[in-house]
Amino acid sequence: MPHSPVKDGFELSKTRRTLPMALLRAREAVMERFRPLLLAHGVTEQQWRVLRVLKEAEETDASDLADAASILAPSLSRILRTLETRAFIATRKDPQDGRRALIRLTAEGHAFIRQIAPESAAIYADLEARLGRARIDALLDDLEALMTALERA
Repeated sequence: MPHSPVKDGFELSKTRRTLPMALLRAREAVMERFRPLLLAHGVTEQQWRVLRVLKEAEETDASDLADAASILAPSLSRILRTLETRAFIATRKDPQDGRRALIRLTAEGHAFIRQIAPESAAIYADLEARLGRARIDALLDDLEALMTALERA
């Protein structure tokens, strides 16, 4: 029987067809449509994610916020300081646990989101027109299934 060479994994598929690279390219293709909007309003992608999560959560702690916004805790601390300086968020001590801080949007934070929302919605509508609502929903379902399967592993 002939000796089989040791495989290093690179012969399996072209880099372009690997899941990590495809996900990165897709993220970049989507985000390059939103970046000019965020830049024009002086917020980073991470700051915008935090604001969006807080809009949905109303009030949450830093751990849950970091998880929901997909941001590492050390980065979140810096982002929260910036957003607090801009008066977009407020923090308070949790009455049940004085070590825990609760974070929420301020009226200024809500107003900021309302200001950007129509432009963001227009960008999203363009993505929908290019791809179709059903395809976007299917893609989101597939990504959710991927994350669920990997969390179980």
